[in-house]
Amino acid sequence: MEAGICYIKPEYLVTEVNNGSEAVTTENTESNKRKREDGEQVEAGGKKKWDKKERKRGQNKNRPVFKDERYSHLCHSLIDGTGGKPCSLANCRYVHDLDAFLTAKGEDLGPECYVYTTKGYCARGVSCRFAKAHTNEQGRNLKREDYDEKAPPTTCNGVSSELQVRLRKHEYDFGRSKELIKMAEKLRDARKQKEQQEKDGKQEKTEETVDASAGEKQPNDELQKEEQTDPKEPAAQDNPTVAIETPTGCAIDDSTAGRDADQKPAVDFREKLVLSPLTTLGNLPFRRICKEFGADITCGEMACAQPLLKGLGQEWALTKRHQSEDVFGVQLCGNNPNMINQAAQVIHETAKVDFIDLNIGCPIDLIYQQGGGSALMRRTNILELTVRSCAALSDRLPFTVKMRTGIYADKSVAHELLPLVEEWGASAVTLHGRSREQRYTKHANWTYIEECAAKAKRMPVIGNGDILSYEDYVERRTLAPHVSSVMIGRGALIKPWIFREIKEKQAWSPSSGQRYELLQKFCNYGLEHWGSDTKGVETTRRFLLEWQSFLYRYIPEELQTAPPQKINARPQKYRGRDEMETLMGSGNAADWVKLSESLLGPVPDGFSFVPKHKANAF
Repeated sequence: MEAGICYIKPEYLVTEVNNGSEAVTTENTESNKRKREDGEQVEAGGKKKWDKKERKRGQNKNRPVFKDERYSHLCHSLIDGTGGKPCSLANCRYVHDLDAFLTAKGEDLGPECYVYTTKGYCARGVSCRFAKAHTNEQGRNLKREDYDEKAPPTTCNGVSSELQVRLRKHEYDFGRSKELIKMAEKLRDARKQKEQQEKDGKQEKTEETVDASAGEKQPNDELQKEEQTDPKEPAAQDNPTVAIETPTGCAIDDSTAGRDADQKPAVDFREKLVLSPLTTLGNLPFRRICKEFGADITCGEMACAQPLLKGLGQEWALTKRHQSEDVFGVQLCGNNPNMINQAAQVIHETAKVDFIDLNIGCPIDLIYQQGGGSALMRRTNILELTVRSCAALSDRLPFTVKMRTGIYADKSVAHELLPLVEEWGASAVTLHGRSREQRYTKHANWTYIEECAAKAKRMPVIGNGDILSYEDYVERRTLAPHVSSVMIGRGALIKPWIFREIKEKQAWSPSSGQRYELLQKFCNYGLEHWGSDTKGVETTRRFLLEWQSFLYRYIPEELQTAPPQKINARPQKYRGRDEMETLMGSGNAADWVKLSESLLGPVPDGFSFVPKHKANAF
């Protein structure tokens, strides 16, 4: 059989044209026939081809982004309906005509509000798209008798208005961060001085040996003996600086009597299933689903240090944590050690997190060109300052690093960086078995991951790449015995139940009905997180569609000739066992929109969707 193809049982195979109509397939769909953002389609010799502009990989950068402008926002004084306190703002820009707002809002999307059902009160009030479930005959928003106003929120973190003001006015005290950077600089300079002295010592020893051999002739056996006993490192008496101890981390007097007294001890990263920090798709509702399927450790989406320090709410939203996430971390990205350390400090002091992760593997062009992400793998001086200073923030807050094999496919450098990162104080390293240049094409190199993991002395190394089944997990762990844990990214997007499969050591093949219930659960979690009003519904829809651009790649085991499915294997054109399964396996974005409408109601006029990420990497 041809490699890279997922073969389908004959009874489920379809042709492109069936009874005069085009069948639903994972290829050649309308979404895949869209004009590429990096080139125009031209006719040449009767054949269609693309011009030779450089292909922009990874993202559909020129995709249309829909902004819902059908409704204006209702003034908060009217959220609970008529009869409340009037608006006290003289120049309030929000809508104060309740009847006009309700008319424009349209019919409810369903008879039951998930937020009201689970909590007893819906804060979106009459603006909720399921408002009839919790409003009385007079149009007033209701609170159930069992609603507890003092109950702690189910999510935490984010940025408060007080913290925003302090950050924007530059009133936050970053004195600790500045101290740590200075100490890291001293340790870095001491290391460089030691290396230079060792280099000079080697050079002097080599010159002495050359002079001695030139001045007098020695028998071959004596010369060989001298060459064998010639030390690779200068002796302590010849070079006293060799006795200097190798500095580790950037440790300072860090008492746990105050700031860190109520924090958990360091996280154990060994023998865990870790959900990868996924840009756009690793949102809180998705992480909740993965936790329910057995993920041990979760991490928020990559947050850039500079917007965090500016107090931008949109960036701080990436730090939000659900109460079900018992081990949760925040991933930072940046190109400046001062900025990254300050962001780590403010997160450490104001948010509830169990670890902070540094992304030095991000392949995104904008991040790389600014010197962040995977560019830090070649900026070792900057990387050293960042890791040393951030690792010293607290002995109870682990600082971890996520990297790739290197920047270029033919030049891996992770085996050199990983021991250094451990020496500088990192608590764990995640290694994705591809380079920046490879993005998500080719197979992850687990042989190289094992080579790097074997170089770590005590630090856990987490392997990442190409795990879509329990069989994949066993194969990678066997191939890389020094790897402490496994991180799963795209595999969880395609099959969020992969954590359950690994823990139960067997495959699970959900029916189309069970997969539909999973989508419904995501929508409910989305409405709870982003809101059940029009804006919240459309935000939930957008993230659902983004997720569906990966979910459609799942192929039920009963349809395959030789399961389990491989993550980079392109499926043959097939039809599911029922209409819903066929719809869920479609690569046509219009079919994803159709699924969303069955869950969240009709899309707004003029709505169109193009996924942010190019999920296909066959």
